[in-house]
Amino acid sequence: MTTSTAFDLASVTKVMATTMAAMLLLERGQVELEAPVYRYLPEFRGTRKDSVTVYHLLTHSAGLAQWQPIYYSAATSEEALATICELPLEWGVGEARHYSDLGFMLLGHLIERMTGMRLDRFVAAELYRPLGLERTGFRPPGCTDCPASPFAATSHGNPFEYRMVHDTAFGYRYSGDPDTWSGWRRRTLDGEVNDGNAFHAFGGVAGHAGLFSTARELAALLELLLNGGETAGRQLLQSATIAMFLERTVYGQGLGWQTPDWAPDGSFSHTGFTGTFVAGIPSRGLAIVLLTNRQHLGVDDDTRYPDLTVLQRNVVEAVLAVEATR
Repeated sequence: MTTSTAFDLASVTKVMATTMAAMLLLERGQVELEAPVYRYLPEFRGTRKDSVTVYHLLTHSAGLAQWQPIYYSAATSEEALATICELPLEWGVGEARHYSDLGFMLLGHLIERMTGMRLDRFVAAELYRPLGLERTGFRPPGCTDCPASPFAATSHGNPFEYRMVHDTAFGYRYSGDPDTWSGWRRRTLDGEVNDGNAFHAFGGVAGHAGLFSTARELAALLELLLNGGETAGRQLLQSATIAMFLERTVYGQGLGWQTPDWAPDGSFSHTGFTGTFVAGIPSRGLAIVLLTNRQHLGVDDDTRYPDLTVLQRNVVEAVLAVEATR
């Protein structure tokens, strides 16, 4: 395993693909943060849904469910969108932050609708290629220009997701019959997106998960944000846009990005279920990337994977301590 090994980023996709794409669309006047989502996705309508804005999706305050097995009723991206649009809101719009995969699935669709391009192709053309990134991208079936091996393998099938739909006490609401679907993977996932919804319902390209990258290339994306959007004399993003997205909102996070209160002021970060973590510390000019494949050893007796929260914080603190001695 080296700095060129590609990892399944899981929810780090939300910031390194979807959020950055939203920044570009905002700058180009193709999206407004306070506009209702239905302006861009007319299918997303309803008494309460009509008040959901792009801002709500980016701050996880739209009231959408945290997660649902969309693949139970969808085998394509468009079917997935239809399924999400049919689901009721779980909480009041703007009421509070409730982390939601579904919100970023909608954002992925919104970006595709406004650009006329699939999400993976848009971010590759507008972000990754201009930065010279060769091992960052999604891996839909049959792709010929997506990141190639070596990969860090993730889990053996999806035992955690299996429990999410079969164990009613696990904390996720699924009201259907869990045995109506039998597409569970039993193989080791190597270069194949771990997230079930991204794989089964979205064909590997989704706004909430599906991106692969390396430590070195993730650092380059973080540095783009730390450098005010400039790279090699080219302004890919405006510094004012970056500042807006990284500012902590009333929901305790930025737009897309988490703003950890345990790190220096102005810091931003995000985690991924597969064991990935990225952070930027503008006050110190630091880009921190921690990539693990925590799922590979399997789940414990409670069908859970190791909690890396303490490790992630310790890594940040260690980097800060070393930097302070320079």
